[in-house]
Order: sequence, then C-alpha cells, then structure tokens
Amino acid sequence: MSATLDLPPARSAPPAPPAADAVPWVRRYARALVALDLGVLTVTCLLGVWARFGAEAAGVRGVSYYAVAALIAALWMCALALGRSYEPRFLGSGTEEFKRVGNASVRVAAVVALVCYSAQIELARGFVAVVLPTGLLLLLLCRLQARQWLRRARQNGRCHHRVVLVGAPDPVRDLARQLGRDPLSGLRVVGVCVPGLSGELEVDPDVRVPIVGSLALVRQALVAVQADTVAVTASPGITGEALRSLSYELEGTGVDLLLAPALTNVAGTRVSIRPVAGAPLLHVDEPELGGSRKLIKALFDRGTSALGLLLLSPLLLVLAALVRLTSPGPAFFRQERVGRDGDLFRVWKLRSMYEDAEQRKALLEELNESEGVLFKIRDDPRVTRVGRVLRKYSLDELPQLANVLVGQMSLVGPRPPLVSEVEKYEGHAYRRLLVKPGITGLWQVSGRSDLSWEDTVRLDLYYVENWSLGLDVAVLAKTVITVIRGSGAY
Repeated sequence: MSATLDLPPARSAPPAPPAADAVPWVRRYARALVALDLGVLTVTCLLGVWARFGAEAAGVRGVSYYAVAALIAALWMCALALGRSYEPRFLGSGTEEFKRVGNASVRVAAVVALVCYSAQIELARGFVAVVLPTGLLLLLLCRLQARQWLRRARQNGRCHHRVVLVGAPDPVRDLARQLGRDPLSGLRVVGVCVPGLSGELEVDPDVRVPIVGSLALVRQALVAVQADTVAVTASPGITGEALRSLSYELEGTGVDLLLAPALTNVAGTRVSIRPVAGAPLLHVDEPELGGSRKLIKALFDRGTSALGLLLLSPLLLVLAALVRLTSPGPAFFRQERVGRDGDLFRVWKLRSMYEDAEQRKALLEELNESEGVLFKIRDDPRVTRVGRVLRKYSLDELPQLANVLVGQMSLVGPRPPLVSEVEKYEGHAYRRLLVKPGITGLWQVSGRSDLSWEDTVRLDLYYVENWSLGLDVAVLAKTVITVIRGSGAY
C-alpha cells in the first residue's frame, strides 16, 4: 500500500506576466530567423552541389549529393536550435548570438568530418569546401542584416522588451539613465518598484517613470504594466533571500530576470564566476594593457594601415587636390595632440577649415555648443564647403593612417585630445591616455559629435578597460556603417 505525504495547500499566485518568448514581436522575429536560416542553408548546399558537379550531381555510396546536401542542411538547423541560437535573450544585441551561430557551424563541420572518417565515406572535398565556409558566412551576414532591421524597428518605437526596474531610488534612477542612453538595446523601462514612494520617479528633468509597486509586489507590478523583463539593481533592500524569493515567484513564467551589479562598465570577457562555499562570486580581471594582445593589436594596426594607405592613395590625392583648388592653403593640416602616456605627436588630417581657423576660434567661444572641455559648433563658419563633406563622411581622418603606421595612433581607441583639452581633465578622464588614441572608437559609432563630453569620456574609458581585437573589428565594421550614413559629424 503506497502512502503519500500531505503537503500544505499552495498559495494562489497572481496572474502571470507575459513571458519574453510570448511577446508577439519576439515570436515573429525568431520564426523569421528560422525561415531565413533554412533558406540560406538550402541555397548554400545546392550551390555546393552545382559548383562541384554541375546540374547532374553524382552520388556517394549510391546516395545522391542532393540527399547529402539536404541531410547537412537539416543537421545544421538542428545544431542551431540545440545551440540555442533562437532564444530571445540572445537575439538583437551583443555578440552571443553570433558566437552561437559560429559554434553550431563548427560542430556541424566536426560531425561531418567524424562520420566521414569513421564510415570511410569519401565526401567530395570541393563540395565540403564550398558548403561549410559559405554557409557560415551567409548565416552571419543574414543575422547581421536581421539585426539592422531590428535596430530600425526600435528606432521607430517598436520591438522593445518592457522592463520593470526594482531597487532603491538612486540605483534604479542610474540604471534607467543607462538604458535610456542605449534605446537600441531593446529594453524600455515601463515602471519601477521602489520602497516608500508612489506616483512617478524622476530620472532626468524631462524623464519620469511611473512607480508601479514596492519591493514586495514585483510580480503584481509586472502584470499591471504587461512587462516581460525585470531588472534588479544593487540596492540595500535587495537581500539574498528577497532575490531568491523573487526568482521563485517568476519561475515558470518565462519572464527574464536581470541583475545589475554595482560594478559597471566591465565587459563580460573580464568577468567570471568563482563559486566559494556555495556562493557565486564575481571575479573581475584587471584591464590588459600590455603583453601578447598588445603586440597582436600593433601588428594588426600597422598591417591594416599600410594596406589602407596603399589602396586609398588615389582617393587621398583627389581629395587633396579638391582642398587645394577650393580654398587657399595647404591640402593637409597638422596639429599637436596628446597620445599614450601623455606623449605629444602631430596628427595628420585633410584640411577642412580655412587657414585662419585657429585665430578665429577665440571669437567664436560664445557659440560653443559643448558643455565639457570640447569645442564644437554645429554650423562652424570656419569650415569650408568641401570640408563639410569631408567631415560628414570622416574623409578628413584618412591621413591619420600614416600616424597609425608609425605607431603614434591605433585604428581604434579613444579620441585623440588636444593639449588644451587634457589640461582641463579631471578625475578618471586621465585614464584615456593609457592606450593609443584611435582614428575611430566607440565615440565614433555611438553618436560622433552629437555626444556630450560625459558620454565621450564614459565610452573611451569603457574601451580602455575592456579592449580586445574582437571589439576593434566590431568597431571598425560599425564605423563603415556610421560613416556611410553621415550622421552626427560636424
């Protein structure tokens, strides 16, 4: 005779908030990615057959290469799904989505190689050489294009996750500001849960967020504003027990739970979890400013700059001629800037202003639109007609490839400051000088001249403390897109 244990009756739970993967746009976007990947892999595998065998495909061990192509495409789709490359939390931001696509593709290549070796199947090398690398490249390009579509949708106010922030007023306010600075992340704050307050929380003078609950009524608040994400800040009222209880309440709802640590501006590559006595402690590595990675970066910078100067020399000659023909003065402009560790060097640029620009600067101080140490005027009268075009598309920066080639600058890095600007530095701003300045950087792809001084310093310090070759490649790719659009430069 079996016995059962009488358990206390469960408390009636409030209605569940919408799960992240239950939000209509998330479902549609994930389904579109599945269809896109399937189409890409089908075309790639057929292309591999046609490229190797032509219209009449051969076979291997009595099996048509069309059937082999279909099997590889199906295996690839399974690897993408099992690798969780369609999970909502990985879509639309960060590099994790691309990493998972890459890892799944590598696993497919490994499985194909292992099966062929074990079963002694002589699969045509030309077929494999076309399918695997081409498939990976097209998958990544299509994901990138899909992300661009998602960014445009978010710029138009669509395809956002609805987020409720939880914690004390000051940390919640800081996190709301950070999310507000990056609307393309897809996290839109629709309410906050803070203790002892009601009404609205003032984030900025012109931004207020409704207070929709307290620390004890988070789940009810999520239902009230139909939020699919909750972000908990590092606050005195958020104890380990309270956080554990919140995770239990959200269990099974599919709502994303995000934790915002007190330590900010640290990239995930510098953070690892170290379990100690059952407690997950975050280990933060020091910024790596030297060693082998520095050597690799230097080789990458000099090799790329040399190739760039070689390929772009005809364009530079044409632009230099245009500068000389349209305004009196030299084609190139040299100016003293501050490099790594405070070393002075002269930066090369195509001249975009009239010759007397420096003398006229003092007369224009009252028109300065920057609140920090920078001097910026949107319609600067010192800029020539050709200079406006050069600045809009950052063509005036191309001669700085020579500075990179001789080791004074890097392709990617903080903005190269003037001596007068460094003299006004305060606090941590001096850390910008720990690495070489760059032709482009996070400031270039995040707003260019539209950025405030505070945001410029914040982005530069993030780069200094978290730089990597992968980040450099990502910034260079984004720079091309930003420059083509021509926004934020003056």
